[in-house]
Amino acid sequence: MATTSATATLEINYINGAWLPGSSSTVTEIINPANQQSLAQIALSEEADTTRAIEAAEAAFPQWRTTPPQDRIQHMFKFRQLLLEHADEIARTTTQENGKTFAEARAELQRGIENVEVSCGMPILMQGYNLEDVARGIDEMMIRQPLGVTAAITPFNFPSMIPLWFLPYALTTGNTFILKPSERVPLTAKFIFELLEQTGLPKGVANLVVGAKPAVDTLLHHPSVRAISFVGSTPVARYIYGEGSMHGKRVQCQGGAKNYVVVMPDADMETTAKIVSDSAFGCAGQRCLAVSVALTVADSVKTFNEALLSIASKIKTGNGLEEGTTMGPVITQQSKQRILGLVEEGLNRGGDVLLDGRKYEGEGNFIAPTVISNIDASNPLMGSEIFGPVLTVNESQTLDEAIQVLSKSAYGNSAAIFTTSGAAARKFRYEVPTGNIGVNIGVAAPMAYFPFSGWRDSFMGVMHGQGKDAVEFYTDKKVVIERWPKEWSRKF
Repeated sequence: MATTSATATLEINYINGAWLPGSSSTVTEIINPANQQSLAQIALSEEADTTRAIEAAEAAFPQWRTTPPQDRIQHMFKFRQLLLEHADEIARTTTQENGKTFAEARAELQRGIENVEVSCGMPILMQGYNLEDVARGIDEMMIRQPLGVTAAITPFNFPSMIPLWFLPYALTTGNTFILKPSERVPLTAKFIFELLEQTGLPKGVANLVVGAKPAVDTLLHHPSVRAISFVGSTPVARYIYGEGSMHGKRVQCQGGAKNYVVVMPDADMETTAKIVSDSAFGCAGQRCLAVSVALTVADSVKTFNEALLSIASKIKTGNGLEEGTTMGPVITQQSKQRILGLVEEGLNRGGDVLLDGRKYEGEGNFIAPTVISNIDASNPLMGSEIFGPVLTVNESQTLDEAIQVLSKSAYGNSAAIFTTSGAAARKFRYEVPTGNIGVNIGVAAPMAYFPFSGWRDSFMGVMHGQGKDAVEFYTDKKVVIERWPKEWSRKF
């Protein structure tokens, strides 16, 4: 992403049913990370743009709130169909601005569509409960009501899926909604909102604002915004959670990760190596569930490393729209230099290179798969979220030792084990302090009807995204206790 002083050329914001440019005087270029070509020029949103979106959402809320859930979900049925019909176009847009392969972009969108499908069950999911005669002649019930104006601040790595973790649930529970996507990848969000507009959604119910910190701070501080969802790095998650909570908002923040996989001696090494390679290097390692550290137990190290290197060395890095490409670039030149700097620092502190992808030739932001071994606990690579196609492989003598090593991580997003032992798998599942656990699964991504969990520095809040947690997050519970004495009743 680069900035110039030229005039904006793209109407990127969708506010109160109209497409508008941002009001910043500086134009930002959206750059294709595979070839450095400019995809679009946009002006980012400032406080005034974001306030306009909040006011539009606030004005639309009363009528949308009283719209029956059965009517609200009709828009999601139409939305799902439009997403399916335009899936290839959306995926192509994602590949162009994010860099991931077309197949990865297509799979990402499918996971997002699954959330749209789950939200269509809102007339059931949103139901409360009641009990007659909690005392003589007194009945009690719990009902769910929407919050009002809600917002989501989403990252660059999944431009279609992560916004759909939040938007469908917010709308079908009766809230109005503002999406603030990453300013690095706004074109996918724009495409999605163009389809959403075709569903006939009332003006102001869903709004799109593309901006940086001024837009974020406006959402955090404005009194009309009731709830904020965030996915991104842990430092920013802490800021969003602290500021939002201080201003009285309900907040859920998915932060960074350092995901471990434990490889037991009884695992099928060829299958395990293939799955771990896909996890570590898929999407160029730019996903919060990517495996970052493999811990081989006992004598599994030699066979696992051989199988892993054989597979990883055959990964074809290049433009995600070119046939045969299996891994794209990282998002920016700055990201590439940060990743290379972390690798260099780790190697200077004693690591050994098993597969070196640092000298990839090409004009894009490319790093080929990189595998490093012999990283001790004090090495910066053990604690840092690399967020790139870099996997470290360490040895442990026992499963207990491996669990002890990974439990020291400040993060708690995901961990996985590969084994044919049910006892080992159960011990791992029982003891490991992460919110998502994979057993013979490299990317433990929950389905849309389960919460996307996360613990420790990987999540701040109480209710996660997706499924029943989403319904809880986007609704307030109201308890009603009623008595109707007979002598108060009118006689007819």
